[in-house]
Amino acid sequence: MILPGARAVPIDAALGRNGVLLALAATAHHAIAVGGAPDLIVGHGILGQLIARIAVASGASAPTVWEVQPARRIGSGYRVIDPVDDDRSDYRTICDASGTADILDLAFARLGKGGEVVLAGFYDRLSFAFPPAFLREARMRVAAEFTPADIAAVLALVETGLLELDGLISHTRPAGEAMDAYPQAFTDPDCVKMVLDWRAL
Repeated sequence: MILPGARAVPIDAALGRNGVLLALAATAHHAIAVGGAPDLIVGHGILGQLIARIAVASGASAPTVWEVQPARRIGSGYRVIDPVDDDRSDYRTICDASGTADILDLAFARLGKGGEVVLAGFYDRLSFAFPPAFLREARMRVAAEFTPADIAAVLALVETGLLELDGLISHTRPAGEAMDAYPQAFTDPDCVKMVLDWRAL
């Protein structure tokens, strides 16, 4: 695949391997640009961590993050908890980064009146019980692909030191081990982000 020159973005070589996170960080930024900085993020995988970091870097209050995997409950200036330990039900904006099929039922039950759910994950099909959404006059948005403006905003946050990308790539393997890397990336809870190293090929 050849990338059109107009879509190529120069980055500082000092970013090193963290440069591969730029598109994903722009996706996270777009979710915030669409729905505003969330006060609850569902999922603390790579996308959830980027959404939380970008929210804080942009000057918003530190969000709460729900994560069911104990290995992923390590925050970075914000609270990461098991959802069963959270009894709050007045969240203003909930951003889902988990792709959980029943996210709307989970989220609508925790919204305050007039609250909004931003869907930043990937879903096959979604459904929900109507009464909780009706009682809260809930709103829903879908965050689509990032834009050049999101790329520029993320680069500005990185260049000013407000956004750190360190610590997000948890695993790196040679591209020749891709057959083993892919299952690990999708099944190992300790694997937040897998990067294939193509330099030896």
